[in-house]
Amino acid sequence: MTTPAMGLVLMSAGAVATTAGALLYILPGPGLPLLVAGAALLGVGSIVRALSRRQDQRVRRSG
Repeated sequence: MTTPAMGLVLMSAGAVATTAGALLYILPGPGLPLLVAGAALLGVGSIVRALSRRQDQRVRRSG
């Protein structure tokens, strides 16, 4: 799996976990840990995807 694809997978999982955490937070249930974990996954996925794009652009310019 390529690095941009891994970032996309992390962002997708983060979006689903954040949505589920928000629903559980509104409804009676322990949704805050899931909400925080989802937001963290979303952030990490965004960073991985952005850094991999930056590396790809450097390789294209030099090669």
